[in-house]
Amino acid sequence: MHPIIKTSKKVLSTVLEQIPRGHLVAASSLVASLTVILALNSTSPSQQESIDSPAQDQDIVIDSNIEQSGTNLLLVANQTPTADTTDTVAFDDLGSNIFQTETAVITPKPEAKSSKPAMRELTIKSGDNLSSVFGRMGLTDRDIYELFDGNKNARDLRSIAPGQKFEFLVDNQGKLQELKYYKNNLDSLKFTRNETGFTSQQISLTPEVKRSFRQGTINSSLFLAGKQAGLPANLTMELANIFGYDVDFALDIQKGDQFKVMFEEQYLNGKKIGTGAILSAEFTNAGKTYRAVRYTNKEGLTRYYAPDGKGLNKAFLRMPVEFARISSGFSLGRLHPVLNTIRAHKGTDYAAATGTPILATGDGKITFAGRQGGFGNCIVIQHGQGYETLYGHMSRFGKGISTGTRVSQGQVIGYVGMTGLASGPHVHYEFHVNGQVRNPVTVELPKSVGIAANEKERFNATTQTLVAQLQSLEHNSNLALSESQTKSN
Repeated sequence: MHPIIKTSKKVLSTVLEQIPRGHLVAASSLVASLTVILALNSTSPSQQESIDSPAQDQDIVIDSNIEQSGTNLLLVANQTPTADTTDTVAFDDLGSNIFQTETAVITPKPEAKSSKPAMRELTIKSGDNLSSVFGRMGLTDRDIYELFDGNKNARDLRSIAPGQKFEFLVDNQGKLQELKYYKNNLDSLKFTRNETGFTSQQISLTPEVKRSFRQGTINSSLFLAGKQAGLPANLTMELANIFGYDVDFALDIQKGDQFKVMFEEQYLNGKKIGTGAILSAEFTNAGKTYRAVRYTNKEGLTRYYAPDGKGLNKAFLRMPVEFARISSGFSLGRLHPVLNTIRAHKGTDYAAATGTPILATGDGKITFAGRQGGFGNCIVIQHGQGYETLYGHMSRFGKGISTGTRVSQGQVIGYVGMTGLASGPHVHYEFHVNGQVRNPVTVELPKSVGIAANEKERFNATTQTLVAQLQSLEHNSNLALSESQTKSN
């Protein structure tokens, strides 16, 4: 018998007596493997050449220490660190490698991470529409249809604009579960799926409103002085509009002119999110000082007035449309372009593209809104103090506009069209004073009427604090008032 086999049997016999019966199966497998290795070791040279190189390498390594490796294999199986120090040190690496190879096969796989869907944010880009936005989320027009089905609030999604944000919650099956549409920093719409479709919720946050103050001195221009003082550009323009009736900001501005402005700033969760209106202002031009306060009357109309209640602005805009051209002027002997007869033209025609917004030129109440002969879709506004204006040929009326509606100067009341007797898209505008028609282009426009006598007490109570605060803030151009409050008027 081969001497190595004799030695191996002796070792195996001794060790097997100490191995629990539960481990015998593992030990038997290892002995079987040892037998195969010995058989391969006795293969003839020609047979040995037919064995591939990895097997040869393995035979060489194991055969060189076969007696001790057999012992070590059993020790690993039994996991009992016996045998002498020499055997353990020499062959521990071999046994460990084999043990680790078998262990790697049965190592349990790590638990899968949670696949719970999360909200995904998307910002509207220029040129986006609802279909392209949903497409970027892996959704289709079918999902849009489900969202709109029976949900009136979903109509707001038709007017998305660049910079607005969406948040989508789509489940693992690719089905929309929740949608949040952020119109601005304060207003949003939330849609949530239920068993029958989607429910919607209007969400409006209330910002914290603080009063801030800026002042500056003009060295070259009002715009540059406002920028240097930290006044937002839109408020610099508003400042010019407030005092525009008394000061020509193109011709009258001088070096050394000064301004002071108190205005609102909006904060949400401690972060500034926007700038509100000018509450009070002061402008000194060529040594003369003008002051203004903002006031909203009982009917909800907001205007700027002098501290004594006198009006500051013109009572009427000169034109009812912006960036338009006069296509037909005021004339009592004009040849009508459609009827081809001499017929008085008691107003001015302002040509503009169909759909151009038409503005109320002054505060007032609509006394007529409907179809009126050659004027087509027509609106008549009574402004009080004997003033009345007429707007004809509209393609359609503005939102919420009807007979009896109160409107403010600059409010959109309709859109340019060519209804009635019109040869092209334009608005026919008439200006009446005490029942007499006047040329809208040349008529002297009255200054805004002041506070009515029956509102004077309310006006004083509301604005006196604004005037006092403005006068007391003289030296700090970057002061934010400590008082945090909602709009006071």
